[in-house]
Amino acid sequence: MRVIVCENYDEVSKEAAKIVASEVILKPNAVLGLATGSTPVGMYKLLAEMNKNGEIDFKDVKSFNLDEYYPMSADNDQSYRYFMNENLFNHINIDINNTHVLNGLAKDPEKECADFDKMIDEAGGIDLQVLGIGQNGHIAFNEPDSFLYANTHITDLTESTINANARFFEKIEDVPTQALTMGIASILKAKRIIILATGSSKKEVINDLINGEISTNNPASMLKVHKDVILICDKEAYDK
Repeated sequence: MRVIVCENYDEVSKEAAKIVASEVILKPNAVLGLATGSTPVGMYKLLAEMNKNGEIDFKDVKSFNLDEYYPMSADNDQSYRYFMNENLFNHINIDINNTHVLNGLAKDPEKECADFDKMIDEAGGIDLQVLGIGQNGHIAFNEPDSFLYANTHITDLTESTINANARFFEKIEDVPTQALTMGIASILKAKRIIILATGSSKKEVINDLINGEISTNNPASMLKVHKDVILICDKEAYDK
């Protein structure tokens, strides 16, 4: 795992945007795996600016998002589909039909998850996967547990994740308790992975990611088995 330590959040966003932009420039029909949450927002803004300035072109790019709350309608302003539209898709020239987010209202969530994995395979697999990391080491909604699911699946959210996400909702009771999420094997199939982390609240989990053992107690540690992972973090998140 290569580690890039940046001065601050803005520098993390720039480094990440450069890597994503390079992927799209080198492969105009790239398949991108995308993440939600506050960490990648700066990167998305920079990519939108680069697209507006004619530096990169998204017209042939396909994207697959890591996860979605369940149940959650796509037009709910807390849904990850809404988040992606507002923070990236509405600001670039990507074909919205080429953007894929799990259906948070799927009547058969197991089929929705199986179909999602199939669509990724049919697209040729993910060329570059963007990840964030939770304070407990979760990537996507793969929470610490005695075992981890391989493929895209429906999962219960832990109390710590529900509490962490409560700030986006009017009250904690509004936070969904389940989600549809890509599994660990689904993520590891990506040809390249970048993982972004900022802030002192991530210091402990990043230290464990870099220096600790591979364990289901830190799902992000599974990234150690991948041959091409770049961790991009700021000084606050990095602890020698």
